[in-house]
Amino acid sequence: MPCSAVTLSLATISAIIAVALLAIAFSTDNWQSYEVKRTNIQNFIAKHPDAAALTDSFNNRLIYYTRTRGLFRYCYPKERPPASSVQIYLSPVETHCSNIDYFPANEEHKESDSFTDDIMTRLHLARSVIAAFILSFVVIFCAFWTGLSGCWKRSAGAITATAILMLTACLLAAGAMGLWHTVEFFEKEKVVGEEYYQQWNTVLRDNTRLSYDWSYIVAWAGVACSLLASILLSGAAVCLRGEREKEEQLNLQYLMPVYPQKQPPYPYGGFPQPQLYPQPYYHGSQYGPYNY
Repeated sequence: MPCSAVTLSLATISAIIAVALLAIAFSTDNWQSYEVKRTNIQNFIAKHPDAAALTDSFNNRLIYYTRTRGLFRYCYPKERPPASSVQIYLSPVETHCSNIDYFPANEEHKESDSFTDDIMTRLHLARSVIAAFILSFVVIFCAFWTGLSGCWKRSAGAITATAILMLTACLLAAGAMGLWHTVEFFEKEKVVGEEYYQQWNTVLRDNTRLSYDWSYIVAWAGVACSLLASILLSGAAVCLRGEREKEEQLNLQYLMPVYPQKQPPYPYGGFPQPQLYPQPYYHGSQYGPYNY
C-alpha cells in the first residue's frame, strides 16, 4: 500500500505540473526575444542621410522594433510599430501585440504563387507545431480519465494505460519542440521571407540580439515533467501488481480444502471404538459343531 500510494501521489503531482507548464508555454508570447538597439540604428541613419529606404523601414517595419515572439503573437514591450503597418491590439496581459499569420493568402489565390519550397516547408512545419501541441493536450485529457479510473479501482492495467498515454503526450510535446527548432533553423539559415534573419540588412543584424525567453524554458520543463509522470505511473503499476499478488497469497492461507472423511469418528473416552466391519459371521449354531 505505501509503495503504490506514494508513487501515485508523486505521479499525479508531476502530471498536474506538466499540464500547467505546457499550457502556460503554449499560450504565452515569450518563446523568443528580439532586442533591437534602435538608438544605434538612429545614429547610423543620422550619419548616412542618403539611406532613405532604411529610414522608411526603421519607422514602419516591425522587425526594427524590440519584440517577443510566441506561437501565436508578436508582442512589443517597449515601442510599438505604427498601426498602419501592422494590426496592433492589446493582449489579455495588456501588452501590445500583433498576430502571426499561419495562412497567408491573397485575394486571387489561396496561397501566393511566389512562395518557394523553403517558404512552404517552413509554413507547414510551423502549423505542425501547433497541431502537435493540441494532440498532446488531447492525449493528456484521455490520460486523466484512465488515471482516475485506475486510482478508484486500484487497477494496475488502467494505471499502465495512463503511463503509456502520458508517455505519448510527452513524445508529442517533445516532437512539437523539435519542429519548432526546425522552423527556427529555416528562419535563420534559409531565405523564407524579408522578416527573417537571412534577408535582414547588415545594420539590423548588427543591432539585434536574439535569445530564448522564459516560455521556451517552461515548455521544455513541461516535457520533462510529463516524462517523469509517465515513469512514476509505470512504477505505481508495478507496485499495484506486487501488492495484489501479496493479497492473493494471504487469502490462499484461509482457503483450506475440505475432503470427506473415510476413517471412523474419533472414539470417545470410556467407550469402545466402533468397528468399521462386523465380526466374522459363522453359519450354524452358536455352540459350534455341537447342535443340540
